[in-house]
Amino acid sequence: MTTSSTNTSDSSAADTQLQAWVTAIAAHDEQALANLYEATLTRVYGLALRITRNPQAAEEVSEDVYWQVWREAPRFDAQRGNVMAWLLTIARSRALDYLRKADDAELCEEPEVLLLNEPSHDGDPQDLLAATQDNAKLNQALQQLEPMQRQLVAMAFFRGLTHEEIAAFTDMALGTVKSHIRRALKQLHDVLEDDLIKGFER
Repeated sequence: MTTSSTNTSDSSAADTQLQAWVTAIAAHDEQALANLYEATLTRVYGLALRITRNPQAAEEVSEDVYWQVWREAPRFDAQRGNVMAWLLTIARSRALDYLRKADDAELCEEPEVLLLNEPSHDGDPQDLLAATQDNAKLNQALQQLEPMQRQLVAMAFFRGLTHEEIAAFTDMALGTVKSHIRRALKQLHDVLEDDLIKGFER
């Protein structure tokens, strides 16, 4: 048996086990829920953390995911996808719900300030220093963006959300999200020196 076929077999066996646990959960088997939790929590929590950027929120989201599994296990349809994909879909939805409900006044009202204070981007430290020293200029440029563009830029570069996650969060078409962000970056380039914002580009 080749490595590829072995991996496929292992994956299939894992999927079968997860599905067996979900079937048992549908019959209110608490041990099956505990087994599913232990086997899948790392990936569920990891996705929740990537979206919320908040360990406590990610823990809450993860707990909500398994409560939802407990309630909805009878409706799980293996024909529509495997168990892990189902869990991650729930996790993504719950994490985005958390962001919608969170008190994110700073994100909506002053995304430019958050953008400036975000330390974890891929730019060179010298670029970050230059940007910090030129806050007034960058703030002025960001203020010239449309409110929606400012919010989308903040989501992408402060929250670290992907374009797909932003589209789901805002109920906007993916192409519209990309277009807004692309135009916003072009406008910033027109106002600022390239090296001031290159660290925020993808």
